Amino acid sequence: MAKPESAPAPRRPGAREQTYRRIYPLRVIGMALGGLAIASVLVEQHADPWRWGLMVASCLLWPQLAYVRAWLSANSYATEKRSLLIDSAIAGMWVPLLHFSLLPSVVLVTVTTFDKLSSGMRRLWLASLPGLFGATLLTTLIVRPPVELQSSLLVIACTLPLLVVHTLSSSIGSYRLIRTVSRQNKLLEVLQRTDPQTGLFARDHWQEHANDALQRFHATGQPACLLMIDIDHFKNINDTHGHLAGDEVIAAVGQLIRDSIRAEDSAGRYGGDEFAVLCRNLHASDAAAIAERIRSQLQTLRLAHHPQIRLTSSIGLASAQVEFSSLQAWMKAADTALYAAKERGRNQVAERNLPLALGFPI
Repeated sequence: MAKPESAPAPRRPGAREQTYRRIYPLRVIGMALGGLAIASVLVEQHADPWRWGLMVASCLLWPQLAYVRAWLSANSYATEKRSLLIDSAIAGMWVPLLHFSLLPSVVLVTVTTFDKLSSGMRRLWLASLPGLFGATLLTTLIVRPPVELQSSLLVIACTLPLLVVHTLSSSIGSYRLIRTVSRQNKLLEVLQRTDPQTGLFARDHWQEHANDALQRFHATGQPACLLMIDIDHFKNINDTHGHLAGDEVIAAVGQLIRDSIRAEDSAGRYGGDEFAVLCRNLHASDAAAIAERIRSQLQTLRLAHHPQIRLTSSIGLASAQVEFSSLQAWMKAADTALYAAKERGRNQVAERNLPLALGFPI
């Protein structure tokens, strides 16, 4: 008997579907403050009850209705988008109903249009303009209101809260957006300069450090050394134990190198199974001690998932010299020393221009 299939788990709503929840409190506050500005004009105009009822419906009841519509909708995002267009039509309708009172009319139109810009919905502000101006024109043709542009002190005082609160909320939103973008840029910068597999510097970023050290050597004579480190027989590890084992080796060696160098040194993954270390303010003898520490500790390294693997390394060392006019020349010298270590039997440190190698060949 076949096992019945279990019902699929309900899908968690994403940020897009939750847009109406984010907009709801902003609409409630904005409409209420807009209602305050509208009420101040209606008081001075001794408005008919129907205009007061329309103010209550559009400024107090509409935000609740818009929320319920989106909550019940199968596509809450599209419904909320339509509600935002209705917001603009409501603002446009009130311009002639306020007899074109200049300050509240301009503030209502400006605020509702800016809200479309800050919603993040592409070209929504442009899509809202026909409804805004269409509602203004249609209401004007129906009501045929007189034009009273002046705004009294009462109207100004009741309109300012909407202007101030909206400005503050927009500024806070912009500040948060800037902070978010700044954090994301910093994270992206870290990711770009870091090798994700080892946590060491990526090749380009490490080369910037090494080039700066070489330039400082030429300018001030401050010593520096390069170590080029290669895992011996790494291809055999991949072929015998698989690439997952090779990845574990790379990560473990990167951690070992990071733990073996000083805080002022810079270690990077140069490519594949090759690593590079910049030893700042060190002469060759001291840098050779660091290289030997890396080599000897690597022999004792045991992997968590492949403890049977034994690792060794070949290391080339080159100190900064006047003859190195570029980083490429300096790295070539360290690379030449690395290949000398390999030719002498691997598992050793070879220094440029030294006839003997440090360490023990295998």
